[in-house]
Amino acid sequence: MSWIKESTLNCFHYLVVKILRSGEIPKHVAFIMDGNRRYANKKRIEKINGHTEGFHKLTETLQWCLDLGIPEVTVYAFSLENFKRSKEEVDGLMKLARQKFQTLINEKQKLMENGVCVRIIGNLELLPEDLRKLIAEAMIITKNNNKAFLNIAFAYTSRDEMTYAIKDILKGIRDDDILPEDINEDLISKCLYTYNSPNPDLLIRTSGEIRLSDFLIWQVSNCCIYFADALWPEFSAWDLFAAVFYYQRCYTNLQNITKAQNITNYNSRVTNYLNKLYNERDIMLQKRCASKVLAYDENK
Repeated sequence: MSWIKESTLNCFHYLVVKILRSGEIPKHVAFIMDGNRRYANKKRIEKINGHTEGFHKLTETLQWCLDLGIPEVTVYAFSLENFKRSKEEVDGLMKLARQKFQTLINEKQKLMENGVCVRIIGNLELLPEDLRKLIAEAMIITKNNNKAFLNIAFAYTSRDEMTYAIKDILKGIRDDDILPEDINEDLISKCLYTYNSPNPDLLIRTSGEIRLSDFLIWQVSNCCIYFADALWPEFSAWDLFAAVFYYQRCYTNLQNITKAQNITNYNSRVTNYLNKLYNERDIMLQKRCASKVLAYDENK
């Protein structure tokens, strides 16, 4: 199934979209796509088929977000905790991920035409090598696109993300790139996997669960959070509209919180350190990628 599909909204949906777009629309929405396994049990199908239905819902929801004018989406696709599930389910999820990332790469022309930048955030070293290469290829071929952004959290938890940010900062101190007094909240934010993205404005969790499951804990401290009862494969455009309407009701209070935050101006030492860190991450990404991808990137 294609990652880029035609909108499934009807005329009445578009009327609601027009009304919502007369108000404030979140620029960045994050999703905890919960309920695939319960959906499978409900429909009496295999768990992997529930996850497949969840992917279909993701592609549909991404188009709804574009219809609403939401340029950036982050989704929780695979938690580090998911590795604790049965070998059969984990292997099935890895196989599904290979299929979907390969499909994404095969659709690179569509991605380029639509200006979609794909980023995968998480501890990629824990994934099979062939899957890491597919992920690297998807990121490299779309890295210069800037019309829409899709961030996929895969092999991810916030605790792991913050642990690696702290390790990178400690390495910077050992290498004399930065000093201990340079450490503050903003520096930590710039060392997270999500350094390229603004914090989410709206976080949506499906399935009726009221918890964050170690997802973007640092980034959503001042975010509007909406809990939907629908299982993820049953998530509808109306559920998304309700979440955006809820965000609009909270918008004034959110803006007051944002205005109260201080903006940090980095000194040249910190700026040079961050540039070095990002360059090292880019080099590591390219090393993971097949030579044919590098050739494609150079010939663009």
